[in-house]
Amino acid sequence: MTNTITLEGEVRTEFGKGVARRLRVAQQIPATIYAGGNDPVFVTLPMRETTLGLRRKNALFTINYGKESKMAVVKDVQRNPVKRIVEHIDFYEVKAGEKIEVDVPVFTVGTPKGAAVAFVDIQQLRVRASVDQLPERIDVNIDGLQDGDKVFAKDLDLPEGVEFVNTDVDESVVSVEVPADATATTAVSSDAEGAEGADAPDAEGEAPAADAEKK
Repeated sequence: MTNTITLEGEVRTEFGKGVARRLRVAQQIPATIYAGGNDPVFVTLPMRETTLGLRRKNALFTINYGKESKMAVVKDVQRNPVKRIVEHIDFYEVKAGEKIEVDVPVFTVGTPKGAAVAFVDIQQLRVRASVDQLPERIDVNIDGLQDGDKVFAKDLDLPEGVEFVNTDVDESVVSVEVPADATATTAVSSDAEGAEGADAPDAEGEAPAADAEKK
């Protein structure tokens, strides 16, 4: 279940680039909360707490401002291309129990056998879930899998109430393979060992050569 992040904001009545710069100097982030067909709400949020909250994928926010409060999810984040600080956030208001679609990143857990390596074929999966059950990540267990094994979307155990959206369940999410360079390295190593063994003369072969030189 999603843990709600609470932010204490203030109503924003001034706009423009100059205002935005002053807010950032004051460790505040300008934000807009969109609410369907209703007028958007303009607020300022504390930079530190908000930036920490943004680290959580698909986090659910409770934003307090004045005497009002809204529950929302992140719609878009604008960052400075150089400093990477957050310059503006767009939120989308949601209601308790409402189902929405979100993209969830895929991660692997465990270690394949031998020299095999896991490759994530689909970096993100789109799912539909209640706003209080939005998954932050989808973990794919690859422990003990070997070269040629695949994990398909239909093999994944999604949390209760979470369902795929526009996903082919027979599509490979993770593939396990031995990289070509690893195979080549093994082959070269084997050839080198064979060549070394062929070039090394045995004790019986060395004596006649020595006798021939003496003659």
